[in-house]
Amino acid sequence: MTDKSNVYNEVTNNISITVQPQYVSAESNPAIGKNIFSYNIVITNLGLDPVKLLSRHWYIVDSNTSIREIEGDGVVGKQPELAQNESFEYTSWCLLQTSVGKMYGTYIFLNMDNNQPFEVVIPEFRLHSDFILN
Repeated sequence: MTDKSNVYNEVTNNISITVQPQYVSAESNPAIGKNIFSYNIVITNLGLDPVKLLSRHWYIVDSNTSIREIEGDGVVGKQPELAQNESFEYTSWCLLQTSVGKMYGTYIFLNMDNNQPFEVVIPEFRLHSDFILN
């Protein structure tokens, strides 16, 4: 059963972004500041026009107030095109020095009918290790 309390969703410009983060304890070593988090993202085109994901811009924040910015083309090496009601799902990961943090950002999409770019919000989501909750 999926823990719905750890699912984040936001709709911007008819694009739904759903994020579910997870702490990867098997790959982490908090004693040396190595906290690995994976996050699964589902992008769904709720609009009528076909769209293409062009780029991403992430902010990754550790609880020690360290902020990193990540920008680049597409996601996981792809620039998916989505027709009405189509979805694209991917999983990625990040490294934090601390056991608590957050991520948020934006995607830039292209409306393939009118060739206009537009921004989509990636909802802010919390990252926390399993042992923080116990």
